[in-house]
Amino acid sequence: MPICGTDCCSRCPKRESCGGCEKVNGHPFGGTCIAAECIRKEGMEAFQVLKRTLMVEINALNIPGLQVNDLYLLSGEYVNLKYPLPNGKTVQLLDDRKVYLGNQVEIAGSDRCYGVVADEAYLLVSTYGCGGSQPEILLYKSRK
Repeated sequence: MPICGTDCCSRCPKRESCGGCEKVNGHPFGGTCIAAECIRKEGMEAFQVLKRTLMVEINALNIPGLQVNDLYLLSGEYVNLKYPLPNGKTVQLLDDRKVYLGNQVEIAGSDRCYGVVADEAYLLVSTYGCGGSQPEILLYKSRK
């Protein structure tokens, strides 16, 4: 069983190459997992408090149609989209090797979704189309 007590490792398509949470001591892909780090330092209840706190922060943004009721462990590799900048360049704001807390929320009446990704330090809210196409940053801020 992984450190966080979920079955996220068993569903991960990269489990073969990673080996799972216990094998890598909570450092999948050579990075860090928000759940493993928090639980190891402060316990499972602290991790649950972190999730609830993040959900309150996200919902308090009052972005129309964005309401999260749960956050899931997500590999940075899958949620680290390339955002276009006004100067024509692109930027990735996340670390492919980290595991974050996040969620995807469909935008009513649209073919786009909100993407929410957070860790202890930062909160990112974006919109994107099918398969992460045409991503746009709505909010990227420090949580400290």
